[in-house]
Amino acid sequence: MAKRLEDTNPYTKRPLYIYDLPPELIETLTLHTTTAIRPNAAEEGTEQVPSQRTLKEDGVSSSAACALCKATFRDVSDQRQHVRSDFHRYNLKLQVKQLPPLDEATFVKKIGELDESISGSDSSDTEDEEDSSHPNDTTLSALLKRQARIAQHDEDSGQVPLRRRGPGNAPMYWLTSPKLPEGMGLGIYRAVLSTEEQESAQKNLVDVLKRKQIQPIQAKHSSNKQEAASRPQDPHFFLCMIGGGHFAAAIIGLAPEIRKGPGGTEERHAVVKAHKTFHRYTTRRKQGGSQSANDNAKGNAHSVGSSIRRANEAALELDIRNLLAEWKNMIDSAELVFVRATGSQNRRTLLGPYDGQVLTSKDKRLRGFPFSTKRATQNELIRAFQELTKAKVEKLIEEQPEKPAEQQKPVQKSKIQPAKPTPEQEEALLHTSQLQNLIRRSKAPGVLLYLKKNNLSANFTFYPSEQGTNHHAPTPLHLAASQNAAAVVTALLTKTDADPTTKNSDGKVPFDIAGDSRTHDAFRVARHTLGEEAHDWSAAHVPSPLSPEEAEAKFKRETQEANTAEAERRKADLERIKQEEQDRRVGKIEKKAGAGKTLGAVPEKTWTEKNDEDLRGLTPEMRQRLERERRARAAEARMKALSGR
Repeated sequence: MAKRLEDTNPYTKRPLYIYDLPPELIETLTLHTTTAIRPNAAEEGTEQVPSQRTLKEDGVSSSAACALCKATFRDVSDQRQHVRSDFHRYNLKLQVKQLPPLDEATFVKKIGELDESISGSDSSDTEDEEDSSHPNDTTLSALLKRQARIAQHDEDSGQVPLRRRGPGNAPMYWLTSPKLPEGMGLGIYRAVLSTEEQESAQKNLVDVLKRKQIQPIQAKHSSNKQEAASRPQDPHFFLCMIGGGHFAAAIIGLAPEIRKGPGGTEERHAVVKAHKTFHRYTTRRKQGGSQSANDNAKGNAHSVGSSIRRANEAALELDIRNLLAEWKNMIDSAELVFVRATGSQNRRTLLGPYDGQVLTSKDKRLRGFPFSTKRATQNELIRAFQELTKAKVEKLIEEQPEKPAEQQKPVQKSKIQPAKPTPEQEEALLHTSQLQNLIRRSKAPGVLLYLKKNNLSANFTFYPSEQGTNHHAPTPLHLAASQNAAAVVTALLTKTDADPTTKNSDGKVPFDIAGDSRTHDAFRVARHTLGEEAHDWSAAHVPSPLSPEEAEAKFKRETQEANTAEAERRKADLERIKQEEQDRRVGKIEKKAGAGKTLGAVPEKTWTEKNDEDLRGLTPEMRQRLERERRARAAEARMKALSGR
């Protein structure tokens, strides 16, 4: 049985560290001029690299895959990590918008372009909001917002924004070697090279890599490890992340530490010379964004929580700047500085301007992370460092040239874009909003004046009629009945040509959706006023006619009956409350006279229970009156107590 590809090649058995590459491999490296991307596993006919392996020797699947992103994984844990990644989530959003998904190399390139804005080159753009509730939403949301701004710019001006970059600025360099498996390439991030090294990389990238090789540290004794961590002048990176009230910073040496792993194999580990993390409560829970971002958008809030968050933001800023000042010597001697700071407040905290600042946006060493990152923690910094300094071994394919614009097929969208409303539709929308506003406010004269001024029929159909907001009340009379606007109903029926037999989409006439007897009586009064010949009152479901005098007498009678019933209920409630209070007093006296508790005795009620009983059955007005009386008695008691001192 043939051995697997990663077992036969000595350079793919373990991760390749770009600062400690095998000498025989470096001598054979050559720069590859095209972009390397992950191939589609279904189109690959040759044996794949470990990250792309899909079949065992007997043809049975040995790994999980993502059909959307066209990627395969070693095991289920790698697949779970992929599902949580910004790469997968971004492709999901593209799928919802009926757009084709991106490959990983293109996505990494877009993230690299986004992170470069930290250096200050994109300061003219609108700053993104602070971290949201999800730790991965920061980078992904910023990328989506940035693309939305670019798309809007293209649509408005018809020009390509200056920030859009060409294919020559890919985030990674790719090299080939005959010692690697056929068709495989070795990739390193552009961000780990200085500005001068990037300028000369196209000609002598291999020489640059040779100069960057560092002798590893043998971790045979703990003293060697302590000595390695205590040498601040050794080549090192400074990395920091800030977002959502979390801050993490670390000084990590470039000289790897070699330790013995399982089976006696050598493993290279990062040497952390210094690290520190802070966390303060600064984000608005369940609402997203920092307190400062909310204050800038809506003005200063005056709640206790907002004051705490402002104080914590100031404290976090002070802690971070004190730490940067303490590490100034190590930061100044760092080869590169990697920063992730999303949001204007976080960038000002790190990059100033402020007195004695350590980091500046003009520093040529300043870099953004060319890949997505998670919450700012020490483990995330170490993971980011390992990702930056690990050489990627991937399958190389030739980049296909882009087709001319006239040959490209437009992406068909399943959803039809809504057409721009015509002038007639815009006018109907205006009339609809104005009439609905007047009817909801029960402005009968205003409704009549608006209909007359605009030459509208009282049976005007609200636009658009197919939407859920208008299907229940498609006409002014329907809406007036549903809003219990009796005065508007009377005005529409007696002063205009409103038709009470018009039905809505549910087959109901205006009388059917009236909510109270006052509105029902308005229809009956209109029947009496207009006469039987005016409309088909049976089809309108309007009962027998009612004169205005009878309607007014009926309204007064119903009001009087309601007031009498309310007075009797209040009287009964007061008597009940007095009786319960008397019973409680008698119970207290019996309790004091008795020796101990009596079996089966009812326990004394708490103040809350008493208050609930006092308020039970009372109207809102009576409850407010009772509360005012209680507060007044309490104030009198306090005044007496103060005057007696």
